[in-house]
Amino acid sequence: MAGTDSQRELIANGPAIVLVEPQLGENIGMVARAMANFGLAELRLVNPRDGWPNEKARAAASRADHVIDGARVFSDVASAIADLHFLFATTARPRDNFKPVRGPVEAARELRARHGGGQKTGILFGRERWGLTNEEVAAADGIVTFPVNPAFASLNVAQAVLLMSYEWMKAGGEGVKPVSPEQTPATRAHLDSLFAYLDRVLSERGYFRTEDKKPKMMDNLKALFTRPGFTVEELAVLRGVLTSLEKFSPKQPKGKAGEGEG
Repeated sequence: MAGTDSQRELIANGPAIVLVEPQLGENIGMVARAMANFGLAELRLVNPRDGWPNEKARAAASRADHVIDGARVFSDVASAIADLHFLFATTARPRDNFKPVRGPVEAARELRARHGGGQKTGILFGRERWGLTNEEVAAADGIVTFPVNPAFASLNVAQAVLLMSYEWMKAGGEGVKPVSPEQTPATRAHLDSLFAYLDRVLSERGYFRTEDKKPKMMDNLKALFTRPGFTVEELAVLRGVLTSLEKFSPKQPKGKAGEGEG
């Protein structure tokens, strides 16, 4: 006799699903159900509008209780992704930055490769009504867009999660590349520390020119530094170089001191 669902081994691994300011508990529940269908279990919620836990979410999850019970709530995106080594952001809107753009198939293969190499990965999904901000997209390593009908391009968050979860399951173990034991992939927390340092030293030196241009310029810097997928060791070298430059004070040429005085 065929085994029941409760007798089958539960598949639960893969990238974290991060929902930014989800509104309806029902939507969160449908996301949990989609995740469970295709072997994902780690759900992270950033400021859910109706609070957490949410019984409407549990009801809509249709027995994906392990996802609901394990869901974690964060106050902001930065803390929700701080421990991740690699992050995709999902968005349909064109963005003026340097981020590589992937389709869901290609993105799932890259996630499989990084997951197989021991990296912690995640996928960022935006608000039901208007998605992600430019700053939130800038925090990711790449963008995922879906090949939808341009005349009717709107996907709800559960549909978007379902598509990515399906592609994750379908991708299997393709392209797995082990990470060198001498190299440790940098997490978002490592990168955030570098960005905070850059913000300070560049502000002190007038790099941003005017305050209104600063957010866009910082977004571009974040896009530049998240794109290559730095390791902890590489960031340490870069940080050391920048710190050395910050401390450097050029010596005046001999015979120049005091010229023009008196």
